[in-house]
Amino acid sequence: MQTGYDIIAPSFDFYRAPPSGVPDAIRNAILKLSNTPAPRLLDLGAGSGRIGFAFVAAGDDYVGLDLSAGMLREFAGQFSAARLVQADGEQLPFCDAAFDAVLLVQVFGGLRRWRKLIGEARRVLRLDGMLILGRTRMPPDGVDARMKDRLAAILSALGVDSQRKNARDDIEGSLTLAARGHETVTAATWTATRTARRFIERHASGARFSQLKLTVREGAMRELSTWAAATFGSLDRAFFEPHSFELQVFRSENGNH
Repeated sequence: MQTGYDIIAPSFDFYRAPPSGVPDAIRNAILKLSNTPAPRLLDLGAGSGRIGFAFVAAGDDYVGLDLSAGMLREFAGQFSAARLVQADGEQLPFCDAAFDAVLLVQVFGGLRRWRKLIGEARRVLRLDGMLILGRTRMPPDGVDARMKDRLAAILSALGVDSQRKNARDDIEGSLTLAARGHETVTAATWTATRTARRFIERHASGARFSQLKLTVREGAMRELSTWAAATFGSLDRAFFEPHSFELQVFRSENGNH
């Protein structure tokens, strides 16, 4: 069955690929954190390869896993050497203690059954392995944050619940309690140019938003565009905002396996 991510896969990187150099910086940071010279890595939610391609290009022992066949096709189309697996993260097709590190990069928005996913991630980790959460950090009062809040209010007024609870805080708490060690590392920093128009274009291609009724999508975006033009002066006014990529590293607890 085709999923929302299968539908948006061809355009995913156009709107969401990180700046040049950021995937390499993330790879370097992860390898530096590892206790193993050539760690075996599992990327849960590898998607189209926007982060994973740096590992593939370097010839690392990397496996990318995703439920979306469309996203994996995009990954494989750009990097034919990539070792990719289509599977559900709640039922990983790997034996216990198979990896030195498991990566979970920006996969928690709207995730409901996170305990099973984390349980499987811990199962396939070696005793001295790392479970790594990755995300882009941006200003809480920046263009994207304000646009997202306004769109949520518009959709709510239309009777649409667009925001699922992000499970990240719950996951962080659970992992911190169980881990032998925990640290946070900033892998990369950059200045991003943000506009209201770019947010509208990107969000319109989002997996969940694209599954709403066409009339709802069009009406919401019209109202959002009107609000943004009045708030920012123009849909194309550019704002230069600090961004960073953060890694939260949880070392396997004693007696994990």
